[in-house]
Amino acid sequence: MTVHTPSATHARRRSIPVAVMSVCIAAALQSPGALAGPDAAASGADATDLDTVRVTGQKPDGYGVVQTSTATRLELSPRETPQSVSAVGREQMDDFGLTSVNDVLDATTGVTVEAVETSRTYYTARGFDITNFQRDGLGLPLPYGIQDGDLDTAIYERIEVLRGANGLMSSTGNPSATVNFVRKRPTTDLRGQAQLTVGSWDRRRIDVDVSGPLAAEGGVRGRAVAAWEKGDSHLDRYSLEKQVYYGVVEADLGTATTLAAGVSYQRNNPNSPLWGALPLLYSDGSPTDYDVSTSTASDWSFWDQEDTRAFVELDHAIGDWNLRASLNYEKMESDTELFYVYGTPDRETGLGLYSYPSDYDGKFSAHYADVYATGPVTLGGREHDVVIGANWADGENEEVSWFSADIGTPLPPLEEWNGRYPKPAFDAYSDGSRFDYRRHSFYATVRWNLADNFKLITGASRSRAETRGFSYGQANTVDETRTTPFAGAVWDLGEHYSAYASYGEIFNQQSEVDGNNRLLGALTGSNSELGLKGEWFDGGLNASLAVFRTRQDNLAESAGFNTETGQTYYRGVDAESQGFELDVAGRIGEYWQVAGGFTRLQIDDADGRTARTYVPRELFRISTTWQVPGVDGLRLGARLNWQGDIYRETAIIGSDGRPARINQDAYALLGLMARYDFAPQWSATVNLDNVTDEKYVPSLYWEQGYYGAPRHASLTLSYRF
Repeated sequence: MTVHTPSATHARRRSIPVAVMSVCIAAALQSPGALAGPDAAASGADATDLDTVRVTGQKPDGYGVVQTSTATRLELSPRETPQSVSAVGREQMDDFGLTSVNDVLDATTGVTVEAVETSRTYYTARGFDITNFQRDGLGLPLPYGIQDGDLDTAIYERIEVLRGANGLMSSTGNPSATVNFVRKRPTTDLRGQAQLTVGSWDRRRIDVDVSGPLAAEGGVRGRAVAAWEKGDSHLDRYSLEKQVYYGVVEADLGTATTLAAGVSYQRNNPNSPLWGALPLLYSDGSPTDYDVSTSTASDWSFWDQEDTRAFVELDHAIGDWNLRASLNYEKMESDTELFYVYGTPDRETGLGLYSYPSDYDGKFSAHYADVYATGPVTLGGREHDVVIGANWADGENEEVSWFSADIGTPLPPLEEWNGRYPKPAFDAYSDGSRFDYRRHSFYATVRWNLADNFKLITGASRSRAETRGFSYGQANTVDETRTTPFAGAVWDLGEHYSAYASYGEIFNQQSEVDGNNRLLGALTGSNSELGLKGEWFDGGLNASLAVFRTRQDNLAESAGFNTETGQTYYRGVDAESQGFELDVAGRIGEYWQVAGGFTRLQIDDADGRTARTYVPRELFRISTTWQVPGVDGLRLGARLNWQGDIYRETAIIGSDGRPARINQDAYALLGLMARYDFAPQWSATVNLDNVTDEKYVPSLYWEQGYYGAPRHASLTLSYRF
């Protein structure tokens, strides 16, 4: 439903000192001290932070993750997991004001946030799209592979990213990564937090989070979270108001059984959002260069969205075994009136742009159920860990678009565009889609304890995925059944180091059609990697180095836009990426926390030619904070995001007679933070982002784009009890 036109933007070329990450790891390896938090006087407010839910047998996450089950359903430390895994926890989110999923993933090793519009985003890892977004381990791939709306992070304790193929637990999807949102849960003691944030462009935000016992001396516990935000933007006419609510209750039904139930709701109300973006090339193939605030949106357009989710979980212990059953429900609704601008402007006059207004409504709903048992078995004189389970998912996607009779009306140059365009009647014609998803999976995993220093994990998932219905006039009926295997090994090399290897497969249905409106069929993918992991300070600091090869066949890639049907068409391509990743997260010594990584990859098609050139070949992410010794309550921090050159080739022929190319040179974004605990329960945090005021286009995923936010700041006042 979107037209994509070309363009280019040039930013100052930057180089990145990869040695920065090496210094972080070297410091971690050489640090002689034991893991310790900041001194009590320096972090009085932290003592009662909602940042950490303390679970018996685990330490607080801080920066990074202590245990994760995203890969296998087994609770394993990062060192015990034979895949690359990163996490952004609540403390890091609060330090740097990461209030949206885009903010969090932009701070995660190996992930590229493809912000194509203000209300829709793609994500990539290891060269391919991330489509698997889960809540506490359950979910379906995103419809059309794109995240709609500004997804808020207020209700999550941490967000984990497992890179590579996750066919064992996700069944379907891409061999890129799985993003698992871990919800906040009740605490046994009473604690709470309230935050007020003000920032650039009249941004205002309120967060409230209260947790504690409800009855039976903590046998029944609850937690409630609410957030409200409203503000304008660096983009002309664009503003956003959103509301978030979440409640969860846990109850101990005896000594061996726990029941939990919760519900969340988010509503986004953006005004004058982008549908599509700016043309990035003139008709002669030269790059456009607009003001950072330039937007193609009309003054009457909107993109309202509602996201409702509910879940019920039952945990029951049977001796050494544990049984868990989960049921999740979600419903996402969109109501929009949008204004798209297409065409390629003339360099001298700016003319050549045309209108494409549309009225679009959509609804996606789904149910998920998962039941599994995990526990030890003894074989050959050794104890091994087993997981056996099954899950079921059923989703329905329904959407309809209404179009007006004035599509193709010539528009003035964007330099003169003020968003004033008569709102048309959307009654010329309509189109849409309606199809159902169904997926049934059975999975089993065994962690073989072959020696004290050697563990082998084997598993497989048998899945059937069905799609039935139609999409914009075309039949959309697919039925695939496949088995996706997984194998991984971890060899402890000593007290602090382990070597690992893993291989996994995955498959996914595709709803995209080719130029003849025929479905492309399912894609298949695999990921293999070798790596070295380190763990220090009793698990408080983790680092990993991974070499990977990821393959995806029959991948849907945009091949053009059909103005008659109003939809993009695709072609199936085979591609392979290979490279390495360096990741580190945790506390170094008494005062320093760090999380980040460096990724380098190459992506080739089946003929060995460079593919997906809009994906950065090099990414560097680093976030760090330092508790200032001798200054009670003062914490300083910095974030640096750097990416290498990207480009996209177009069908426009430049003045040199060759196809014109959209370019975005390498750029770096620097953010600074300072937090001061000025009273036992009070703190203030200042964040300054894009300190150098870099001008850049964040994504060339499409042949249109818009400029990222210039320098901006926020102040957050927090009260904790």
